[in-house]
Amino acid sequence: MRFTLIDRLVEWHPQKSLKAVKYLTLGEEYLADHFPKFPVMPGVLMLQALVEASSWLWRISTDFESSLIVLREVKSVKYGTFMEPGKILELDVEWIREQEGRVTFKGKGNIEAGAVTVQAQFVLEAKNIKGSEVLTESENWVAEKNHNLKNHWRERFHWLSRGAKLSN
Repeated sequence: MRFTLIDRLVEWHPQKSLKAVKYLTLGEEYLADHFPKFPVMPGVLMLQALVEASSWLWRISTDFESSLIVLREVKSVKYGTFMEPGKILELDVEWIREQEGRVTFKGKGNIEAGAVTVQAQFVLEAKNIKGSEVLTESENWVAEKNHNLKNHWRERFHWLSRGAKLSN
């Protein structure tokens, strides 16, 4: 991903739940095209913010064991009120179940006094970059790439989680 929609991780309980926030500013580049006279956060980006929050919950719960977390399925997406610049999107995600290497999450995005902007259920899968069965020079590149990605996520986590309520 070339940008991050989550601005702060607020609180989490491994393999249970996570709270995060997104501050929407008028400076977000996509708002210039997403209704220039009535800028609102696109629904697909609100959904992506829920997926990102769930990815963080998975990373925290597994001690950053996987370098990639991918979206496999989305169900029951519902949109509510518009998300306008100057508002804060409060994201709440729940770990529902783990099955066959995939985790089902339920998420909801709210603004001011609980007005729902987005809610959905979705399935994520964690992966590492894989090379061939035969150890080659490129295999070393794959291992290095996995290591670098995991470190990248740990560094991001450090910045996003400052001041958060820690829980086990």
